[in-house]
Order: sequence, then C-alpha cells, then structure tokens
Amino acid sequence: MTTDATAPVAGERQPEPVRRGFLGWPRWFTTLFGTDMWERFSFYGMAALLFLYASEPKADGGLGLGNSTAAALFGVYLSTVFMASLPGGWIGDRILGARRAVLYGGIVIALGHVCMAVPTVPTFYGGLGLLAVGTGLLKPNLASMLAAFYPRDAHAERDAGFSIFYMSIQISAVIAPLVTGALGELVDWHLGFGVAALGMAIGVLQYVRGSASFGEVGKEPTRRAAPDERRRVVRGGLVIVAAVILILGADAAAGTLKLRHVLMLAGLFAIGSTIACFWYLLHSREVTPEERHRVRAYIWVFLSAAIFWMIFVQGGSVFTLFAKVSTDRTVGGFTIPASWFHAAVPLFMIAVAPFFARLWIRLGDRIAAPTKLACGLGFMAASLVVMSLATIVASDGRDVTPLWLLVAYLLQACGEMSFAPVGMSVTTKVAPATFISQMIGVFWLAAALGAGVGGQAVRFSEDNLPGPGYFLVMAGLAAAVGTALALGAGRLRRRLGV
Repeated sequence: MTTDATAPVAGERQPEPVRRGFLGWPRWFTTLFGTDMWERFSFYGMAALLFLYASEPKADGGLGLGNSTAAALFGVYLSTVFMASLPGGWIGDRILGARRAVLYGGIVIALGHVCMAVPTVPTFYGGLGLLAVGTGLLKPNLASMLAAFYPRDAHAERDAGFSIFYMSIQISAVIAPLVTGALGELVDWHLGFGVAALGMAIGVLQYVRGSASFGEVGKEPTRRAAPDERRRVVRGGLVIVAAVILILGADAAAGTLKLRHVLMLAGLFAIGSTIACFWYLLHSREVTPEERHRVRAYIWVFLSAAIFWMIFVQGGSVFTLFAKVSTDRTVGGFTIPASWFHAAVPLFMIAVAPFFARLWIRLGDRIAAPTKLACGLGFMAASLVVMSLATIVASDGRDVTPLWLLVAYLLQACGEMSFAPVGMSVTTKVAPATFISQMIGVFWLAAALGAGVGGQAVRFSEDNLPGPGYFLVMAGLAAAVGTALALGAGRLRRRLGV
C-alpha cells in the first residue's frame, strides 16, 4: 500500500500527504480506518445476535419467529443495508460530498443502536431501519474517499491497499461478536444491541478530528445535482414509499399481512433496483461510450458478486443455527455462546489478508481481476462442501466437533479476502468519473440481491437445519460461476479495462 497521497479522482485537488498517524500510516488512512472499524463493530455485533434473537422464543425474551423466518429476516436486513448503499452513494456524489455523507451516516448508525437498546418491538425494527440508512450513507462514500488516494492506473497497489484496509477493520469484527454475544445471550439481548452506540460515537468524534488530513478529497460532490434533478429524485422516492405503504396497508386491511410478505417485497425491490440502476447507467448522457462499454462488462462481475453474497449470508443464519443445535460448544463446563463463532471469519481474515496482499502485489498484472474473483467463489464453494459433510456427521442427532465450523469459516475468510476487496477495487476502476460512490453502491446492490435470495432460500428447510443437499446445490452454483469467470477472465479483463 502506498503511504503518500496520489492523484485523486474526478478532478479533486490532492489531499495533504505529510501528517502521519498510528504506526506511521498517513493520517487520512488512520482516520478512515477508525471510522470503518467502529462501523464494522456495529455491523458484526448486530449480525452475531440478529438471527439468534429473532428465532428465540418470546418466553425467553426473543421475537419467536422460528428458524426459517428468522433466517429470512437476517437476509433481508443485510439486503436492505446493502440496497441503502445505492441512494447513499448518490447522495454523496451529487448532494453532500463523500466527507459529510460519512459523518451523517455514522451519526445515524449510533442513533439506530440507541433505539435497539430500548426493549420494545417497534424500537427494535426502527433501529434496524436507522442502521440500514446510516450504513448506506457511510459505506460507499468511505470507500470512495479511500479510492481517491490512489491513481486510477495503480491497479495492483489499489488491490493491495483495499486488502490491507479490509484486513485492518476486521479487528473490530473479531471483538464485536464476543462483546455483543456475551451481553446479548448471557445478560440481555437489547444490551447487546445497544453497546455499539458508544463505539460508533467514538468513531464519529475521531472522524471529525482527523478530517483536516483529507485536504479537498470528498469535501464537495463530484458533480452537484441540479435543482430539477433533485426534485425528480425526491418525487421518485416519494412514489416508491407511497407504493410500499399502499401495498402493505392493503395487506394489513385484508388481515393477511405477515412478515414473509414484507420480506418478499424487499426481495422484489432489490431486483427492481438492480434493473433500474443499470438502465440508468447505460442510458445516462453523463456516461461516455467507453465508460458505458465497461459498465456492460461489469454486469458479469455484478452477477458473480450476487452469487458470492448469497452464500456469504449463510454464515450468519444457517451456520449459526448449526453452531446452536449441532455443535459441541462446552469447554471446561462453560458453554460457548453460538454468537461467538461469528468472530471466526474476521479472525481468519486477519491471518490470511497479508498473504493475499503480498500475493496480489507479487503477481501484479499477471493475474486478472476476474481470476481473483473466481478464486473467491471457489473457496466459498469449498466451505459449503465442508458444511454438507458436517450435516451428514450430525445427522444421528449428536453434537459434532466445532472444527467443522472452523474449517468452513476459514474457507469463507479466504473467499472473502479473494473476492470482496478485489471486487470493490474493480468497481472503483470501472466507475464513470462522476459515479464513483454510486458504483460502489451498485457493488453492494449485488450483495443486497444475493443476501435477499440467500435468506429466502433457507425457508425451504421449514424451520429445520438444512440437509447436505442444500449445501451441495449452493456449492455447485458457486463452483459453476467461478469456473465460468476463470475461463473468460482474459476477455472480461479487457472489456473491463482493468
């Protein structure tokens, strides 16, 4: 990773390179790192508890939704968080500028956790909504600011930089499930949900203190939206909100409103958003013919990302259920909370990230970005094969060694390090000049689509732990898409211009 600022994107003036922060890293890096670290604490702490809380019987303080519905809720929550990145990216690109969008996103996330600390069902769902809105503002715009410190043609350095950054923030992702899991499962669910409010507040304060090191990066929108464009967007947003209220209101009036109807509507919205987003990018007058060609090629990256995140979401629902009902979690008379297994993936990622960063730099341009993405899908397919074997071993009703889960999580960590930072880096490379944050939102829209589908797929298990066939089907899909990416890597690389 380069340690000095380089040419920013979209004509912005160069940021200040001289101020140094923690361990000699540039001040801008440590500021962005600290902000994303606390946001990841929020995200992973929330992910560790959501499925368990939603599936816990009401008599024990949970929502009592049942396993399949709780898994669907988990998937739709992730889908909503990722979908929010698309309008969040537009707001950063066209209205607020990335710097203010990150700030406001952090504040909204903190407020969401405050709401979830209140032990009522309405504040729980309201807090979920605030977390989705805040994360949608923060994530794409923070990544856009990070990308601005690298020249557009520094492909290997940018991949390595994103990998190091991705690894660094996993520290909080390890700690979060341990803290929120212990508080939530052993003390009180809402205390576990609310503990991240303090952390996010600290993250916001250090972001404000360190923002002077950004120079002009992210200070203003890359291309400010005209008043008539703002009005069109507001009108479109109001139409969508009105349509959702009308549909759900009619369902409620008929006495047939159920949570699964809300989840299905969210899935349809993710599909519709995907179609509308690519139609806009391919028809916008602000996109040059060369950029439009890259966006068309990027559709293949988008679809592979949707498959990747469809599998990724299983770690927070199905894998957690396996930890809860089929894994021997007793150590010296102490029963390990099932939520603690969520710390395994980020812990493994910290271990493998330096290897992948060095590997990408050493290979340089000799390995195409689509090949790296194919490797990520291959690792994810292998993790599902391991889980398929684990369910066979546990089919007689006895608890199995946690090594099955740990091996699966290790493979998922390798898959995430191969896919996610590289996919995000590719997205910033192919993005049209005035659509940087919005294109990052598109990348997370793929995650929204995959998470929504992955959450709904669990419903076929009818509240039981899915059998080996479930995992093998998903593994086969991931392996097929990964193989197609690997075989067409050269051609896709040229079309993407990376």
